[in-house]
Amino acid sequence: MLSSRQHWTLILNGKSAGNELVREAVKALRDRGVELSVRVTWEAGDVDRYVAEAVLAKVDTIVAAGGDGTLSEVANALAQQELGADELPSLGLIPLGTANDFATATQIPTEPLAALELIATQRPCLIDLIRVQTRDSIRWFANLASGGFGTQVTVETPEGMKRLLGGLAYLLTGLAKIGSGNVELTPVTLSGPDFSWQGGCLALGIGNGCQAGGGQVLCPDARLDDGLIDLTVIPELEESALSVTGVAMKEGRTAALDQIAVRTKLPWLELRSPKPMTLNLDGEPVESDTFRIECWPGRARIHLPAGCGLVQQA
Repeated sequence: MLSSRQHWTLILNGKSAGNELVREAVKALRDRGVELSVRVTWEAGDVDRYVAEAVLAKVDTIVAAGGDGTLSEVANALAQQELGADELPSLGLIPLGTANDFATATQIPTEPLAALELIATQRPCLIDLIRVQTRDSIRWFANLASGGFGTQVTVETPEGMKRLLGGLAYLLTGLAKIGSGNVELTPVTLSGPDFSWQGGCLALGIGNGCQAGGGQVLCPDARLDDGLIDLTVIPELEESALSVTGVAMKEGRTAALDQIAVRTKLPWLELRSPKPMTLNLDGEPVESDTFRIECWPGRARIHLPAGCGLVQQA
């Protein structure tokens, strides 16, 4: 177990402020000698402020307690700091979200005490972060950005359905849109080193991690520390092919995507669209007609289970 000299800041998504298991886990770590401060988010800007305070106080670890969006918010705030990864606090995660795609893919336990014990016992490893620049903003994300149909599904899935059904809610919403024929394609132009693609885009995955949307593995070959972006494009399909793909996804045969997907690995990528489109960066929608997307190797240190398949060094 860590020594009493360790100082952690736990940034808790306000939606989970009443979670008794988190409260019990925090008490257990404090009883074992970890100095653990808790900050609860309430409004926009809270995560940036809490991370800045933690960096100034030179805490050892920042724990993001929430879903993929909370993790990405904390990672974004850390990446905005003008310090190298070795000078910044390490990053840990208590998965408390609806889908928990990052935690599922990396096998971080969902039970709060087990998640904190993982942070306490596993050394952090270096991972990449993805930097997204538009005409008027810069954002970073840790897991996966999606565009096109997948983004519409994420935005349009009702909160009540997500609370009731978890990750299944995204799939049901997507299948309903496919069945109704109400699928708006997004024309895009994609370019990078020795790569270019243009066309109607049903779905787009830009991966540091491999999955999003409640378990949809969009970028199966993604690794968190390979210095590359994994790009997956699901192009415009004929109606019959779209129907078959929807059925295959419903039945769990996601290998059907391999038959139609355009996939590549790139250090950077530029995305252009004739009209503003939305990229969902781990739950944070960003709208623009131009995106410059870059992989920054080793930009953060995170505590992951030993043998995690998404990193080479675990």
